[in-house]
Amino acid sequence: MGLTLVEKIISEHAGKQVHAGELVISKVDVTAVQDGTGPLTVQEFKKIGKEKLYNPERTILFIDHASPSPRKELSNTHIVLRDFHKEYGAVLSDVGAGVCHQRLIETYVNPGEILVGADSHTCTSGALGAFATGMGSTDVAVAMALGKTWLKVPATFKIIVNGKFREGICSKDLMLHLIGMIGADGATYKALEFTGETIENMSMSERFTLANMAVEAGAKCGLFVADDKTKAFLKERGREDKFRQILPDKDAIYERIIEIKAEDIKHTVSCPHTVDNTKTVDELKDIKVNQVFVGTCTNGRIEDLRIVAKILEGKTVNPDVRMLISPASKDVFKQALKEGLIDIFVEANAAILAPGCGPCVGVHAGILGDGEVCLATQNRNFQGRMGNTKGFIYLASPYVAAYTALNGYISAK
Repeated sequence: MGLTLVEKIISEHAGKQVHAGELVISKVDVTAVQDGTGPLTVQEFKKIGKEKLYNPERTILFIDHASPSPRKELSNTHIVLRDFHKEYGAVLSDVGAGVCHQRLIETYVNPGEILVGADSHTCTSGALGAFATGMGSTDVAVAMALGKTWLKVPATFKIIVNGKFREGICSKDLMLHLIGMIGADGATYKALEFTGETIENMSMSERFTLANMAVEAGAKCGLFVADDKTKAFLKERGREDKFRQILPDKDAIYERIIEIKAEDIKHTVSCPHTVDNTKTVDELKDIKVNQVFVGTCTNGRIEDLRIVAKILEGKTVNPDVRMLISPASKDVFKQALKEGLIDIFVEANAAILAPGCGPCVGVHAGILGDGEVCLATQNRNFQGRMGNTKGFIYLASPYVAAYTALNGYISAK
């Protein structure tokens, strides 16, 4: 019986051939927490009684969700992580360095590895050909202590995408289309394995967006076969020697195969208050917005900012709209400065935020007022997600976000 991509990666780490549905003990290469989940992880780690981390150089603590902190209670939780870094030698990614998932793909995760993180969007690193998944704080604490974890091997949905996108269509549109098709729980505890000529032609940035949102369909992970584009990305980041390619077997067993024609994908938007409540832009009429947010681990990369800058250049954001832009990491921010993108945003009257999660988690920097509407490039639009249960969040691509900011209503031209 052939193996899927996720079965092959887990088999390597379990030391035996494994198949979907099996419970296994698996080695872990990288562990990660952020400032929302990290303090509890630290507490649980100390309960275990281990005097040291299993692999401190690959245990990463990120301060990104409240970055910089908006109140003293959160500042105190940051102290917990900084003290743990000093005491145990874990790596600290502090305020301004960027969103954990972007930092993980930039610096810490490689093809064929296993990453467990105390954050649901840890699956972003799957675009590198790794098995990356979110877990609870206690499970991550155990992985930090022992260098291993237990898990059930997920069955796989094979997502085959062929053809060419229409002008202005992004991988975000594809992912929202897929989630709208199968539902927010349609792939619960499954692996999504993306393949097809459209996927092969995608940039790494577009692949990261797909992997990032796999969990929004309930998936355990989203994976891609590492290829020449993966190798080029790793080379840019000084990790070319970490490249390796793992291929699924031709006779691998998939629970479900979903085929999508790229040319059928339209500008797609998730409407309040669930990600699978999708409509095309053409179906949405006169939805006025108060705020547009571009950034996050989903669409805060340099390629996303280039799309927005190209549309905004020489124009001004609608006076009834607040436009917030947050690069996903310090490196993205520096590149945007170098290319003059930040100048374009400032001239268009957009506000630039420090690299981090920003308004996405509703802790600071862009909380909505009662009845206000935000169109965001983030991955979730749950009620209260941006800090106010009386706010309304629509999700879309950077392309749609830029035109919406200019027009004052949801639009793609």
